[in-house]
Amino acid sequence: MAHTFSVNDDVRHQLQGPQGRADNGQRSLYTIISRLPIEADGRPRYRIKSKTENFERVVTEDQLSRTA
Repeated sequence: MAHTFSVNDDVRHQLQGPQGRADNGQRSLYTIISRLPIEADGRPRYRIKSKTENFERVVTEDQLSRTA
């Protein structure tokens, strides 16, 4: 499986609640900082950053969607 998103793409991230369950709240806007190697489980991973946070996150592609 190849990466769908590119560096500098704006994406929406589905935050996760307790024990990895999806949070039904609003999806936050992030920018792709880098594409990480595909892990053994086959899911592409990305490093993302929000303009409102002082840290980066590492997420799997299934947690991201394109902005409208």
